[in-house]
Amino acid sequence: MCSSPSPSARRWDGSRASAPQRRSLRIAPDSASQLLRCGQTSSCRECGNPVEWYLRGDDGLVQLHPHELPAARVPEACRWHVSRGIAHPAGDGSSWCRLAHALLCPARPAPSAAPQLSALRRSLALRTRRLLDAGILTPPAAPLGGTPPGEASCRPARPVVQLLYVRYLASRPVSEIQCVAQTRRRTRCTAEVLGPGALHGVWTLVPVSVHCGQLALPSGVMAIYSLSSLPYQEQLRWRAQRCEQHAVAPTAGDLAVPDWEPFDPLRHHEHIRTRLPRHGRRPDGHAPRQARS
Repeated sequence: MCSSPSPSARRWDGSRASAPQRRSLRIAPDSASQLLRCGQTSSCRECGNPVEWYLRGDDGLVQLHPHELPAARVPEACRWHVSRGIAHPAGDGSSWCRLAHALLCPARPAPSAAPQLSALRRSLALRTRRLLDAGILTPPAAPLGGTPPGEASCRPARPVVQLLYVRYLASRPVSEIQCVAQTRRRTRCTAEVLGPGALHGVWTLVPVSVHCGQLALPSGVMAIYSLSSLPYQEQLRWRAQRCEQHAVAPTAGDLAVPDWEPFDPLRHHEHIRTRLPRHGRRPDGHAPRQARS
């Protein structure tokens, strides 16, 4: 795909003020719903700024800034380009490139590798402040009295889920995983995969397994949300990332790509948690026997 500068005609909230630019798309050959491989437009849950989800060459997902930037302003190690709907962590030789949203997100610490992007980062922080003032973006609520020591490490924002004997890294907490099916109004389903009547998995500690020939990690065990005890059809529903209603409606297409990322203990070592999530105590004063979501 030939890179070209993106139009700058946008409103203050990031919505397009002109017709969208045409992009090269393709259909995944193994997609049952014939979902187009393109940038899935979304908003960052932390700062509220628009992002685009793209598939990487290793079948992972990455959040990219929706606009192209001059390559001269972006360090070579931070450049991305999109070719045939797939994002690649390198430049394509042109004078324009894409950028990962993690480097610009004002809700995260400013990286020292790209100080020349501070002006763009400040503009996104200003938009985040406007969204907060307008009540559109709600910051995550902190518990009264502050977060207890170790509580943040016990409740992973990106948990490791095991289903069909494969471990995946989720993009959000288990209770917030959203259905990817398309509704009759051509919008994404707002229901969660873990619905009120759905079967729950179990939080458990398992050994950290690495590939043959790799060095062992310092932590010996890790906390995962195991769905292995659920029926086979129920695990297929989780892997397809569909709610209970759309699991029985195979004719409904997908409006987004399931955001399961194959878990690699070496590449995703920062998401490894060695303690089970805390769920408090039961009314009888005893600790629960199993940690469930």
